[in-house]
Amino acid sequence: MNSVTAAAEISTLLDRYLIGLDDDKLNDAWASALFSDDARVEFPMARHEGIEGLADWHRQALEAFARTQHLNSPAVVDLSGDERAVLRANLVSTHVHHPDTPGDPLFVAGTLVHGEARRTERGWRLTELSFRLVWSTGTPPRPQDDR
Repeated sequence: MNSVTAAAEISTLLDRYLIGLDDDKLNDAWASALFSDDARVEFPMARHEGIEGLADWHRQALEAFARTQHLNSPAVVDLSGDERAVLRANLVSTHVHHPDTPGDPLFVAGTLVHGEARRTERGWRLTELSFRLVWSTGTPPRPQDDR
């Protein structure tokens, strides 16, 4: 496989992940199509390790909002040999609060995305995604205990 093809496949994993957050049913098949079994996903306020429970973890986090839209820049993918890669992208995430939520109707965040991927027997899979907050505006989600 050439490096252009590999970079495109890895970049598409990030695209499919973000579109999935907004539009797909997040289930174990979704997670398995994108992540390795030992994957780690880290947001500024939460972290999950392993593929088991990963879809549920995302669903629960998204329940804080009525809708979301995640818009990312093209990913910059740096291959490390034939088996590993690092990716970086910019992301603007718009979160629409439920109608009964006090405060601003939107929470919008700009983040830097860092990821790692590994070629597995199922093809390229994300092994790590982390999001570093650069800026935000609006009302952040309330803690789960307050919902």
